[in-house]
Amino acid sequence: MTGFLFDLSFYLAAPVWLLMIFAPGWGPTARIAASPLTVVPVLAVYLALAVPVLPELWAAVSSPDIDGFRELTADASAAGAIWAQVIAWDLLLGQWMFLEARRLDVHPLVTGPLLVLTILLSPFALLLFLALRATLTRRRAASGTAPAPL
Repeated sequence: MTGFLFDLSFYLAAPVWLLMIFAPGWGPTARIAASPLTVVPVLAVYLALAVPVLPELWAAVSSPDIDGFRELTADASAAGAIWAQVIAWDLLLGQWMFLEARRLDVHPLVTGPLLVLTILLSPFALLLFLALRATLTRRRAASGTAPAPL
């Protein structure tokens, strides 16, 4: 069951990712991306995996150290819960990046690969996106064509 829930956490997020990457101009995509509720199904999976190991999870996060975290992730339910948490936060991050890219009028052929990178290695994608965002904001401010306020 744990393996199924592990896989399910990604499959629940995948439709939103697919819309943002492959249908960025479709009307409902922006409305869906603007909703934080997209992560609720993934968080339900998180709860299903986390509740049985809540004492161990609490011990690991309330007094973090690398050995305790290593032990925690050796448990399949705990590792699955952490995975579901990562999927949920990555999705929220991707949704913010998608909406910011639209606000800044970034072409979908630039945004799409950044979103794929966010799925795979979100810290790298976020750093790239923040650099792109800063560059575009600076250029537009210098030219007097600033995008809508944040």
